[in-house]
Amino acid sequence: MKTKILIIEDETIVALDIQSALANLGYVVTSIATNHTEAFMSIEENIPNIILTDINLENSIDGIEIVQEIQKTKNIPVIYLTAFSDDDTINRAIQTNPVGYLLKPFQTNELKSTILLAIYKSKQPLTQTTHNRYKYLGNNYFYDEEKKKLYFKEVEIKLTQKESTLLDILYKEKGNIVPFETIEYLIWEDASVSDSTLRTLIYRLRSKLEYKLIETIPLNGCKLL
Repeated sequence: MKTKILIIEDETIVALDIQSALANLGYVVTSIATNHTEAFMSIEENIPNIILTDINLENSIDGIEIVQEIQKTKNIPVIYLTAFSDDDTINRAIQTNPVGYLLKPFQTNELKSTILLAIYKSKQPLTQTTHNRYKYLGNNYFYDEEKKKLYFKEVEIKLTQKESTLLDILYKEKGNIVPFETIEYLIWEDASVSDSTLRTLIYRLRSKLEYKLIETIPLNGCKLL
């Protein structure tokens, strides 16, 4: 049975592009909802396996609020698509425990790997498995220190080069706070990056783990617990 995905997006061209990408990947789009009313109606008619939602929606409560309402009665994995990466948006999104947070414009391979992870996690019991080769991080996540790869049980979680570098930095200092300045230098060296760029990178990695495995300390740094 094909995976069913509900798209919540009020920009028609963007929604159709996402629908086309999902169809090419072999998924079924149950509906394209442009606001909370259409989203709730669609879920009642045909419950999706995954919700793919934009955060900023005009003429509607935003995507995070929609997800919060849905989660009161249903447990459906959520992936956020957004152009926003400010602290307030990220912190609100964290509370809904999404399986992914993709910044526009996104690549199809990013969308594919995030959906595959959502499907796998939704079918697995939250129990620890034996994984002799790799280091256990908690919550069924394992890290291959040699190849610098992250796994959820037996499934590799695709990381970008910078996400992989960040995880390795935090892993080597596991339990200790790594200052933001140190992270910025080790990843970008002498290149200047904005606070939002670093913040988004940290959030993207947190979204691929369980959020509680990485703790951020405002104005200081972050650490792998």
